[in-house]
Amino acid sequence: MAMTVHCDIVSAEEELFSGLVEMVVAHGNMGDLGILPGHTPLLTDLKPGPVRVIKQDRSEEVFYISGGFIEIQPSMVKVLADTAIRAGDIDEAAAVEAKKAAEAALSEKGAEFDYGAASVRLAEAAAQLRTVQELRKKYGGPAVNNR
Repeated sequence: MAMTVHCDIVSAEEELFSGLVEMVVAHGNMGDLGILPGHTPLLTDLKPGPVRVIKQDRSEEVFYISGGFIEIQPSMVKVLADTAIRAGDIDEAAAVEAKKAAEAALSEKGAEFDYGAASVRLAEAAAQLRTVQELRKKYGGPAVNNR
């Protein structure tokens, strides 16, 4: 049996995952992180995008996070996300529309324009789409629910 580390993925609303895993992959602000058991302690912020969890049975789960923090200890990983959802629950059509709306808002700057908020909406929609694409690449075919 391979070595494992305990992983928790939580958002402000709920705990999405808790269990033993062989590896966690996340997108930190300074670059991608691949976390294995015995990793050096670290606390860093995360970019919006996918977090991959490779479980003991070698299966993989992918989550979308809108940003947050990751705390790493040699035998524990905690992902504390602002918003987190299972990648398979992403509504791809809604993410595409949100990206288009954010791009339109950025191009139609008015007197009351909030560049920061529009940029955040665009980054989150693009990160959701990257998460969907990563699932598609890994598993092929449709990877999400289109409601």
